[in-house]
Amino acid sequence: MLQNLSIRNVVLIDKLELDFGPGLSVLTGETGAGKSILLDALGLVTGNRAETSLIRHGEDKLTVTAAFHFADRKHPIYELLQEYDIESEDEIIVKRSLSRDGKGKIFINDQAVTAKFLKEIGRYLVEVHGQFDNQGLLNPANHRSVLDSYGAYDQLLAAAAKAYQDFTSARRQRLEAEENLTKAKTEEENLRHWVEELQKLSPTQGEEEELSKRRLELMNSEKIIENLSQAYALLTNQADVAEALRRAQTAVSRADGMVEGKYAEIIDTLEQAQINTSEALNRIEEASSDISADTGELENIETRLFALRSLARKHQVAIDDLPQVLAEMQAKLSAIELGEDGLDSLRQKEETAKLAYITAATELSAARKAAALKLDAAVMAELPPLKMEKARFITQISQKDESGWSEKGFDDVSFTVATNPNSPQGPINKIASGGELARFMLALKVNLAATSEVDTMIFDEVDAGVGGATAEAVGERLARLAQQVQVLVVTHSPQVASKGNNHYKVSKSTVDNVTTTQVCRLSPEEKCEEIARMLAGEKITEEARAAARVLIKAV
Repeated sequence: MLQNLSIRNVVLIDKLELDFGPGLSVLTGETGAGKSILLDALGLVTGNRAETSLIRHGEDKLTVTAAFHFADRKHPIYELLQEYDIESEDEIIVKRSLSRDGKGKIFINDQAVTAKFLKEIGRYLVEVHGQFDNQGLLNPANHRSVLDSYGAYDQLLAAAAKAYQDFTSARRQRLEAEENLTKAKTEEENLRHWVEELQKLSPTQGEEEELSKRRLELMNSEKIIENLSQAYALLTNQADVAEALRRAQTAVSRADGMVEGKYAEIIDTLEQAQINTSEALNRIEEASSDISADTGELENIETRLFALRSLARKHQVAIDDLPQVLAEMQAKLSAIELGEDGLDSLRQKEETAKLAYITAATELSAARKAAALKLDAAVMAELPPLKMEKARFITQISQKDESGWSEKGFDDVSFTVATNPNSPQGPINKIASGGELARFMLALKVNLAATSEVDTMIFDEVDAGVGGATAEAVGERLARLAQQVQVLVVTHSPQVASKGNNHYKVSKSTVDNVTTTQVCRLSPEEKCEEIARMLAGEKITEEARAAARVLIKAV
């Protein structure tokens, strides 16, 4: 819901602060007073294109700030904000500025955003219905989702989406298998040669690293053996370290016997040193033997490394990837051997999934048709009081061919109207005139309000070209709609204005050749006077005031 609107330097408005409440808010004023400026300002904070022509004459920059309240944390707007890492509580504040040089800034909750994102989020903030509106309900691309929200058959939608995913997955598997089989058949001879070549070499993961380490070791074998021999000699030839340790242990043991085990820890340490020394000598011997065990090993390693690297270059992969290459080629050969038998299984799986999707989509289509009949009847019931008793509203549902199937089923949904008995049905945005269009939108919105994702709706001169009982009917429907969502209406009709919970008067004044638009919220007495003006014109009579009181009292 729109809570506050702050405007600075927009066309005729220099500074304006407006607070809005729930229910129906009406904006009235003489033609040319500047009511459309408010809509232009709201358009800026909901994603409309910013034009420098909107900047007030003599000023360098305009600024519009709007605060919206969304109590339902499950509202899709929060998911969108979270996707862009914008923090929010219950209030969403949008601020937009534009300078004379065309540069602008946009902030949502003090975080800079793009105009594209503002337009994306703007569709959840405010919905404007006017004579030149071409979005929302007038966009045929939205009609299916609107009908689905109205019908409230979420389980059928979910079932159709799941069935479609299963069907497309099965089709993708079949297509991939056919493609692989076709490719494999064209290169079968090469595949068999490559598999035989790889199997003969039998590469393993990590083999290159192991061979390279062993190769380096063998290339330095002489120096390694020289150093190992030196170590062995130091432990055996020049001084018998093991014998010295044994003698030291014997001597400490004799001393320990004199002090009743005081030097037991020293004895254990010397014993462990003997063991470690003996183990070191054994390992030095083994290492020397390993280095010199096979004089032809280096040549064999280099030959294998060369073969592995040659194959890796041939298949344009790393050596460690050769086992995977072999597995993939074996799989392709298996696919060839599997042949049509395997494809038949995949085709059957796809056909089963397709039939399941058709069943789910058919059930969804039936629910849509039932919801469409209900919506058509509800909208048609609203039209006679709106002076469109000869008009017809029909929700057309047609089935798309397979290329148009989707997770939403196979239905194409469009809202069509005919304004005269002998006229053919046509798209709602092309058949109806401006005034008729606004009233069609009102009739629709009254019935769709419960499922709307937008909490604030604006109707711009929805009462254009009507008066009397028809204007009264328009006002009644706006009031009904305002019981479920916040409604702002720009009106010239006293019947509509009388229904408002909040009344704002737009006026303009000129001082020193500078014209300024003001907006003020009217008290109950001021509201009565404004409605009397709308009834009587420039000169307000007591009869007009009495009529205004009657209209207000009738609410």
